[in-house]
Amino acid sequence: MLHVLGVENSLLNQYIAEIRDKNIQQDSLRFRLNLERVGEIFAYEISKALEFTERSIQTPLGIAKVPVLANQPVLATIMRAGLPLHQGLLNYFDKAQNAFISAYRKYEKDGTFNIHFEHISCPDINKKTVIISDSMLATGASMVLSYKALLERGNPIHTHIVSVIASREGVDHLQKHLPSKNISIWVGAIDDELTVKSYIVPGLGDAGDLAFGEKI
Repeated sequence: MLHVLGVENSLLNQYIAEIRDKNIQQDSLRFRLNLERVGEIFAYEISKALEFTERSIQTPLGIAKVPVLANQPVLATIMRAGLPLHQGLLNYFDKAQNAFISAYRKYEKDGTFNIHFEHISCPDINKKTVIISDSMLATGASMVLSYKALLERGNPIHTHIVSVIASREGVDHLQKHLPSKNISIWVGAIDDELTVKSYIVPGLGDAGDLAFGEKI
């Protein structure tokens, strides 16, 4: 199931506008904060799809019956660009366990690249809900590789994939290479163009560099 939150008017689009703005991007603190805010909005929307249970809460004046999360999800992210978005999700799912995945593009001299998986730090995810995030979904190859790496740690009940900006090609790649059941895709916006170097247009540039500085 595909959810594109940016199709409806909300504050999410204000934050996405700032994330895309090349002038505002010069402030890396603001860029990270906006990604974090977007993560919080995704957390709120995803929570509506999770299972809740009613609890009796003792107040100073009586008993209040309140629906609360039945189980906490496991939050996973692809380093390093996914970290601010992950933090936003963690701000809301503050009791969640966390997983971190190291995967990157290894470029060849001709400009082509392959996705390399290095490491995963992950709790048991068997029969749990997993939310895996990355700021950008370009080709979708990193996300598919990361999802398969997570499956080595267990079989989740449901997996929610979160990205701020996706390419149409990346979304199609996920829908083609991931199971049709028990997968939900959540994005802020979908851009139609992906360059030969696999950059999303108009996109926003390199999210990792904008958040944490240029890499060698």
